[in-house]
Amino acid sequence: MTSPRQQPPQERPPQERHFRAVAVQPQWSAADFASAETFRTWMRSQLEMARPHLAPDRPNLVVLTELNGLPLVLRGVPLAVRTGTFERAALVLFLRWFPRVLPVLLRERVSPIRALQLALSAGNTRLYLETCRDLAREYGVYLCCGSTPLPRYRLKGRRLVREAGTLHNETVLLDPQGDLIGVAGKVHLTPAEEAGGVDLTPGPLEEMRVFPTPVGDLGVAISLDAFRADVIGQLEAGGCTVLLQPDANGAPWTAKEGLPPNPTNVRDQPVAWLESCWQVTTTSRSIRYAVNPMVVGNLLDLTFDGQSAITGRAEDAPEARSYVLTEPRPGFVALLPWVEEGLPERLRAAGLERAARSGHPWENRYRTGILHADLTLPPSEVPAPLQTEHERALAALLRGEATLTGSRPLWPWLALGVALLLAFRRKR
Repeated sequence: MTSPRQQPPQERPPQERHFRAVAVQPQWSAADFASAETFRTWMRSQLEMARPHLAPDRPNLVVLTELNGLPLVLRGVPLAVRTGTFERAALVLFLRWFPRVLPVLLRERVSPIRALQLALSAGNTRLYLETCRDLAREYGVYLCCGSTPLPRYRLKGRRLVREAGTLHNETVLLDPQGDLIGVAGKVHLTPAEEAGGVDLTPGPLEEMRVFPTPVGDLGVAISLDAFRADVIGQLEAGGCTVLLQPDANGAPWTAKEGLPPNPTNVRDQPVAWLESCWQVTTTSRSIRYAVNPMVVGNLLDLTFDGQSAITGRAEDAPEARSYVLTEPRPGFVALLPWVEEGLPERLRAAGLERAARSGHPWENRYRTGILHADLTLPPSEVPAPLQTEHERALAALLRGEATLTGSRPLWPWLALGVALLLAFRRKR
């Protein structure tokens, strides 16, 4: 009697991805960046805000806000924190760190503000990445770290070497083990990020890639990038299903827009914001959800305000609601209320009352909070992208397999040169 032919094992069909997305809307102040300890405390407070909303039965994706590492240039200089304006703070910082900044100015031929950031980048990069890595591990979450000014790095042996002159506004994505998933740079900079402001370098559009994970096929469009068709088109072509839009809107939320490509545009900002994450998810073929956290608070003399949101397709969120100063509509899966409701005139006044240096009793009184939503996606069909040289370097740093040290100040070499010159003259 012959035995029946053995049947091949049945392949299990790919499983749907069930996960929770969490957007954190924090309030910042210059004091949060006075030291490594205050920065770690501020970042931890955001994960503590999220902790009660994390799902125990599915992966969690926590998304933080744009440029949450930029004010680390203030670290270690108490006078800069107390100056009251960014212009004065930059002058204090430049004078304090002049021995470190001068070699960068001379060698890399960049502006003083970019030279200052590059001169301090080694310590600030290490602090930022290690803080985020530790938080991703401790809370067991997929973490979109927000964004920070980051130089471009490559590995040389066990050491990270910085590319001269380059400073991108970059988002770092980490998994629950604190390992690097990927990095994305901001392509379209606002005037405050260009040469007249903090002087960053535009990121390359061709490096906008999609990262498949259990919490979606993640694509990053930092702030203004989410308004731009070339960035969204690139991410759609890569199969993005979840758009991450870390944001830091540097103006009262109920003020007018006035951004490129039409700086004379006089639309209300919330009206303009409908052209970012909400428009993307309600019209895109592939991008099903978007997570848009926004930081609030007056940072020295700069005002930051907004309404964080998680958006989807109209059928995913049929309840009609929207930003202030706009008409209710479907597509908002979750939306944090603004500080007030009322007529447009009152809302515009309320924004100005809270702005930096308003002198009003409501100055710097903003709403913080957490948004979360349980989302479902089909199995991923997106291949993992190859790591860039920059990503390999950051991944090695996060694993403790490489070191990052700053450039040495110019003063010792100048002092040596002066000493040798004096000695030569005495011999003559």
